[in-house]
Amino acid sequence: MSYAIVESGGKQYKVEENDELFVEKLGLDEGSTVELKVVAFFKEGSFVFCDPFLQDASVKATVLKNGKGRKITVFTYKPKKNCKRKKGHRQPFSKIRIDSISG
Repeated sequence: MSYAIVESGGKQYKVEENDELFVEKLGLDEGSTVELKVVAFFKEGSFVFCDPFLQDASVKATVLKNGKGRKITVFTYKPKKNCKRKKGHRQPFSKIRIDSISG
C-alpha cells in the first residue's frame, strides 16, 4: 500500500489511489486531469520527503465536479452603537479523484 501527502490550495492532504476529496477551487473543467505537488511519499516500508516538493514522485487526479460549499453567515455588531452587518459566504471547491500515485 502506498500513499502520498500532496499540497493543493495551501493545504496538505494524505491521499491513496481512488480517494475522492474536496480541495480549493482549481479553475479547471470537469473531466480534466491535474498533477498535484507531492510533499512526501510512502511505499513498501520506506518514507521519502523533501523540502519543499519531490521531483520524481507524481500524483495524477481527475476533476469530478466544481461547486460551492454550504453557506455560512457572518454577523458582526458593535454594542450600544446600532451598528450591525450580516454577510453570507459560499466557498468554491473542486472535487477530485486520485487516479495514480507513482514515485
